[in-house]
Amino acid sequence: MDITIAPRKLAGTVTPPPSKSQAHRVLIAAALADGESVISNVALSQDIEATIRCLGELGAEFAIDGSAAAVRGMGANPMSPLRRIAYPRLDCGESGSTLRFLIPVALAVRGGGIFSGRGRLMERPLTPYFDLFDEKGLFHESKSGALTVTGMLTPGEYRLPGNVSSQFITGLLYALPLLEGDSGIVLTSPLESGGYIGMTLEALGQFGVSVEAGKNGWRIPGGQLYRPRSLAVEGDWSQAAFWYAAQALGNPVTVEGMDQRSIQGDRAFLDWVRMVQNQPAAGDAAVPIWGAGPKQEGPSTPSEGCAVSIDVSQNPDLVPPLAAMGALMNGRLRIRNAARLRMKESDRLASVTAVLSALGAEAAEGPDFLDIQGKERLAGGVKVDSFNDHRIAMMAAIAATRCEKPVTITGAECVAKSYPNFWEEYERLGGQLRREP
Repeated sequence: MDITIAPRKLAGTVTPPPSKSQAHRVLIAAALADGESVISNVALSQDIEATIRCLGELGAEFAIDGSAAAVRGMGANPMSPLRRIAYPRLDCGESGSTLRFLIPVALAVRGGGIFSGRGRLMERPLTPYFDLFDEKGLFHESKSGALTVTGMLTPGEYRLPGNVSSQFITGLLYALPLLEGDSGIVLTSPLESGGYIGMTLEALGQFGVSVEAGKNGWRIPGGQLYRPRSLAVEGDWSQAAFWYAAQALGNPVTVEGMDQRSIQGDRAFLDWVRMVQNQPAAGDAAVPIWGAGPKQEGPSTPSEGCAVSIDVSQNPDLVPPLAAMGALMNGRLRIRNAARLRMKESDRLASVTAVLSALGAEAAEGPDFLDIQGKERLAGGVKVDSFNDHRIAMMAAIAATRCEKPVTITGAECVAKSYPNFWEEYERLGGQLRREP
């Protein structure tokens, strides 16, 4: 589907969808529990549907009623026929979280599985797991677009880098408590996206699993049981960031339903907005490097000549809304430590640059950075590719509010991966859209 946006301001109140990152984590914990849990406020995006589908193949049972998921954990269902299938087939869709979280889980509860996916999913790096599997004597084979892993996950020390993806660490944190003996995770390089590990540890604790933090990793006692729990998923800060970016670009949008004390690392976007506008920031993720200009009045007015550099290593999913904001600031923005964006749903350093440049922005990519020189408005009047990347499509939509001419986004249905009703919300806030099959 192509969507053409006629530039105009958005206005009104919006409540972002429930956190996809938290939903993945609590649904997995509930599926491993010995009992029944109810997880409410779940948005059934394509990624969450993939996780539910795969957990069902592993032996859990789900009953969906609106935005609530009743989960009968596989610990409470040991005689499920699914558990007698030698190697379950796990279709992960395009969800990197589903794939990386569930590989160790499948080894722990079923002795392995056959994983498949769509888009770029099976091209995304899995080397940290493969290195561990080679060391531990576990079989893995990638063939014809599918990954087969088999063997017995055993207690012990698991060494892996912290700067590739925190998802590998999360997968092990879920699986290792199920083993009979104690285990340890040792990081061989500094941890990135630490906020996501914080979310994992919070979810484990909510379901009765204990993990002990150490100097360079974690100690995980074995023989633990996941206990059932009922809870509600909180709002998603990575999706809220698009509306906060729209707000910063002069759209009178009010964002509601967000927990200001959330453990989600993507809450840092609020500080990034303040930094780009040359306002005091509470965190240290953003620092001025070229020298900020004089401050102007008004919370939504970018500062004259503001120039900032933002380290996105802990929050890579925030780059698209940040880049949209940077393209229309009065100054220069450098987005740094961003190499991991090249292995997302698209090569996001390249796709962000291509889309913003097509719209009329001054953007240039480097190996692990983006440089953006802001403008008052962008020309628009072009057709841009979403690259089948939900965050790229939403970035283009937010930037279109400050374009001179209409903008057409191809493949706009890709937002269903994480934010199924994004276009409906965009229209409700006053956006003028034309849909074309």
